Amino acid sequence: MICFRNLCLARGARTLVEGASVQIFPGWKVGLTGANGSGKSSLFALLRGQLTPDQGDLELPAAWVIAHVAQETPALTQTAIDYVLDGDTELRGLEAGLSAAEAAHDGVRIAELHARMQEIGAYAARARAAALLDGLGFGPAEVERAVADFSGGWRMRLNLAQALMCRSDLLLLDEPTNHLDLDAVLWLEQWLRAYRGTLLLISHDREFLDASVDHIAHIEQGRLTLYSGGYSDFELQRGERLVQQQALFERQQRDIAHMEDYIRRFRAKATKARQAQSRVKALERMERIAAAHVDTPFTFSFRAAPPAPDPLLQIEEGAAGYGERTVFAGLDLTLRPGERVGLLGRNGAGKSTLIKLLAGGLALTAGQRREGKGLAVGYFAQHQLETLRADESALQHMMRLDPVAREQDLRDYLGGFDFRGDGKDGRSTPATTPCGPFSGGERSRLALALLIWQRPNLLLLDEPTNHLDLEMRHALTLALQDYEGAMVLVSHDRALLRATCDRLLLVDDGRMQVFDGDLDDYRDWLAAQRATAAAGEGSAVAERESRRVDRAQAAAERQARLAARRPLVKEVEQIEKKLAGWTGEKKLLDARLADPALYSGGDAVQVQTLLKRQAELAGWVEEAELRWLEISAQLDELGAD
Repeated sequence: MICFRNLCLARGARTLVEGASVQIFPGWKVGLTGANGSGKSSLFALLRGQLTPDQGDLELPAAWVIAHVAQETPALTQTAIDYVLDGDTELRGLEAGLSAAEAAHDGVRIAELHARMQEIGAYAARARAAALLDGLGFGPAEVERAVADFSGGWRMRLNLAQALMCRSDLLLLDEPTNHLDLDAVLWLEQWLRAYRGTLLLISHDREFLDASVDHIAHIEQGRLTLYSGGYSDFELQRGERLVQQQALFERQQRDIAHMEDYIRRFRAKATKARQAQSRVKALERMERIAAAHVDTPFTFSFRAAPPAPDPLLQIEEGAAGYGERTVFAGLDLTLRPGERVGLLGRNGAGKSTLIKLLAGGLALTAGQRREGKGLAVGYFAQHQLETLRADESALQHMMRLDPVAREQDLRDYLGGFDFRGDGKDGRSTPATTPCGPFSGGERSRLALALLIWQRPNLLLLDEPTNHLDLEMRHALTLALQDYEGAMVLVSHDRALLRATCDRLLLVDDGRMQVFDGDLDDYRDWLAAQRATAAAGEGSAVAERESRRVDRAQAAAERQARLAARRPLVKEVEQIEKKLAGWTGEKKLLDARLADPALYSGGDAVQVQTLLKRQAELAGWVEEAELRWLEISAQLDELGAD
């Protein structure tokens, strides 16, 4: 098991975790939560041996295999499926050892390696890697593409698949859903539920946590506390604990105030001085209870939008695509003021393309687009984070967006997104320093702040919660609930979709239609689609893969047979060589002992010596022939070469 004993972990002068004593048992699935910068990733680095505790101990089984998601992916010419297979390091080691043994014609070693490969399911490893890639959204043709051909987000999916491929005892996942869409998130949930090892998961997706973990380890004010249950259970337990803590704090404050008042009134009186001094010492010894802290750093809302036309936007018989590839055809969509639309669809179905089309970033190839007079579109997509100027601060971005606004108003507004002052408090993001070093979450917060300030009456949001922590997601959810304009949302965060969308549209097979159901129904629809694909065109792929596995297993069995035959054949050759010598010598002895002249010479000693040698040779020949028959029977069982 994993055991923290009075563990302290610091980064520079700042203490992240202090006095942590927690035990995590094998097979537990633990969600690690806490504010950004609280030390979650540092704990992962500690478990991977990249950091050492500043105080206390960490116990981790030495034999455990630890898997994690790499943050960088080099531009390799290696195929995607081979890159994923690299995650099973033992498999790759066995393959390398087998090549070396075959080159050395080491039959015994070849047999040992094939036996181990059979034990770990090596002959089905390629099918397992293909299933991982399919679940994470890669098409059948993409598994053989070079890693270098994929974009950054898709390379992160490859890194995730590689980590899942590892037959690990401990799996460390840090925000694995950031680069996934909803169908991949749902698939990953199922995979993690079936995972047999110990899981430590950092995530800001509450429904994903609820579906994937059975414990929550929460970092707050430098303390690591373990709760049983999923994230919803954690919120209830933490709420109860904070209520109790606040009640104890208030009670202690009353006691302190009473004691301080007594000391102040009677310290100078001789008759009461001893009692007053006793209370001074009691105050000094008292362990102070901290006030319960539940305030979120994020408080913002949408500014009133300009009057909205009705309809806001219409597309009739629309078609769109890229080059010669058509993504949509026959698209009919009318957006009216106040509508809340969530877009659903499998990976690659065209959700982001539709959002881009609505935003005007992609032109129709057929059909008509009509915009209402006064339409003000606010469009958020992950690629827009790259348009932020690295040399400008959050405040400078706001001032460039609205040059006539008062600086203090802009500062107050940015404070709601936790961009405050110069950041000297150690918790907030500085509002006045360049955003070049900003994290993904800080960039997303700034991009949302810029978008919301522009007062759109039509919001188009493509995965707005990527890199945002739970507190910021909650604040965004509340703001969107109060937003009075229309909204179209693509998100893998089901809590956000449930709380903010009134209707769902399904994008599938080049068409868009109303989805008659909720997100649970969509999960079932996805499962049915996967089953249909597996029974249809997927069955051909499975059949080919099955034949390939059968061929690999047959080849392995043949290699094992050959490896088993080689020492037997060698022994037979040695026996036959010895038999030829022994039988030749015995034939000569038989002829000599049959000659009457031998006995007429009167040399009894010589006769005894020859008879003894004859008997010895006869025994050897008999044993060798019996062994030869045994080996021949074994070779017959093993079959021909």
